Amino acid sequence: MSIRYKVILPYLLLTLIVAVTGVYVVTRLVSNSLQERLTNQLLEAGRVVSDDFARQEIAHIEMARLVAYTSGLAEALQENNRAEVAQLTRPVASGVNIELVILVDRQGVETLHLSRAQDGSLVEQSEASGIANTPIVQDLLAANDPQAAPRRMLAYSPQQNGYYYFSSLPIELDNQLAGVVVVGTSFDTILPYLKSTSLADVILYNESGKALAATLPGAIDLSGLSISADEFRQVVEARGNIGGENFELEGRWYSLARSPLRVGNDQLGAFAVILPLDFVLQPGAVSRNNYILLFGAAMIGVVAIGYGISRLLINPIYALVRASQAITAGDLNQRTGVRSGDEIGVLANTFDEMTANLQQRTLELERANQTLAQMDKTKSSFIQVAAHELRTPLTLLSGYAQLLDIQAKKNHELEGISKGLLEGSARMQEVVNSMLDISKIDSKTLAALPEKTSLLAPMKRVEKTFASAWEERNLKLVTDGIGKLPLVYADPDLLYKMLYHLVMNAIKYTPDGGTITIRGEIHPEENQVEIVISDTGIGIDHEHQDLIFEKFYQTGEVQLHSSGRTKFKGGGPGLGLAIARGIVEAHGGKIWVESPGHDEETNPGSAFHVVLPLDKHLRQ
Repeated sequence: MSIRYKVILPYLLLTLIVAVTGVYVVTRLVSNSLQERLTNQLLEAGRVVSDDFARQEIAHIEMARLVAYTSGLAEALQENNRAEVAQLTRPVASGVNIELVILVDRQGVETLHLSRAQDGSLVEQSEASGIANTPIVQDLLAANDPQAAPRRMLAYSPQQNGYYYFSSLPIELDNQLAGVVVVGTSFDTILPYLKSTSLADVILYNESGKALAATLPGAIDLSGLSISADEFRQVVEARGNIGGENFELEGRWYSLARSPLRVGNDQLGAFAVILPLDFVLQPGAVSRNNYILLFGAAMIGVVAIGYGISRLLINPIYALVRASQAITAGDLNQRTGVRSGDEIGVLANTFDEMTANLQQRTLELERANQTLAQMDKTKSSFIQVAAHELRTPLTLLSGYAQLLDIQAKKNHELEGISKGLLEGSARMQEVVNSMLDISKIDSKTLAALPEKTSLLAPMKRVEKTFASAWEERNLKLVTDGIGKLPLVYADPDLLYKMLYHLVMNAIKYTPDGGTITIRGEIHPEENQVEIVISDTGIGIDHEHQDLIFEKFYQTGEVQLHSSGRTKFKGGGPGLGLAIARGIVEAHGGKIWVESPGHDEETNPGSAFHVVLPLDKHLRQ
């Protein structure tokens, strides 16, 4: 991610968070204030409705008592004198403006049913209302107690085709129950009164949660306003106003609160008071929009200022980045061009000075590298020329040494001299051959004549070559798995040279009495074979383990090495491992060494690993 975005994005994000938080907090404060007002009004409306039902119950009881205590009514009811009951009840009911009054005798028979017509007159209903079979009557009859408390309920009246709030009261005669008087007021009368006093719309529910009536405007579906039995139980158990859901009706949103409808000991059902959300939603939306615009404009201004500041900081850094990328690509003439007195300016000036120094050092290194390359080329040419020039006199020397050896058989005094000359010429011949091999490897002209060959043959040849070393230095050679290796596509003479140099290296750095192990493994999944030449020698430090394969590189002090080819820590030109690596790489293989380190007391040993492909894989 660009540093510009790393600077501006946190700044932008923080500004956005502050703006959103500000809008949210301020809007919530306004909304919460309005919501609190709405909640308080719903609570107050609920208390008004409860109080109104209590006042309605008091009015019912007063009306019922006037009827129950009318002189002669109890006797007429006991005698089942319907005419006299009606004659005694009608004046009282008319005087107290009763909407509906029903009288039931002691046997539970409905004796009188009067209801108020639209013109205000009381009409006697010929058809029984069924109120005698309801709990508010049956419970009083069953109790047979003229002093029993009144009972109430909400019920549907089929004759009046509407819901009523009923209250029942026992009628006493000589301290005996003579019957029951039931007084009712229709919802059409109660609901408008409740709405006007509570200043809220009202819904009445029965004991199953069914919505019986509502004052909401328009033709509404009461079934959609009903609540489940669980919701009704929660309302009843709450014993106070509980908030309900917000709902939409004819394009207008409302909020309601429900409360149980209890009068005396009777749980009649529940009611809900409803208020429109307009005065909460509209002011809240207006405030939210205004604050969003205000904070949005402020955020844009802050972002613009931040962007300008970020450019002042970032543009010099971009100049540094471009300059560093150009320098990485090799253009050391590139400069930042930043000129300022702040910390970034100091950094840019320092960077430019560093680049100038780097450019100067690079020119010096390039000249030194050219000189070294020329010297290496000259050295390689010298090695090649010297090796060729030494071959002719060495051949003559070897021939004369052989003649001298023949003559020495007749003269024992010359025998030691001839053997010394032969060993010296052989050693010199070996060094010259190594010099020629390394020059071929350097010039990539090492000629390989590959064929399907076994690794066992060159291994046996190496073992025989160093036969005198095994015996002279009491070294033990162990081979494992070499004979089981499959044929490899390689030059057998080069394989011999590789093994020769690796084994000779192990002999040189293994103390007398040590063990050299040559182990062969096959890796069929990689189609390769691996040869491991390990010893119980003095080991190699980690910092030398990559360098020992370079030509002429030797560990330790060269002047302390012995001059014998197979002597412990014997000397040499330092070409053996470089030749071994060149041969392995010419066959497409890999070579490396593993050693815990150098220690001439514990002799941790070394292990040289050679991996060769089974198929033709020669370096072109």
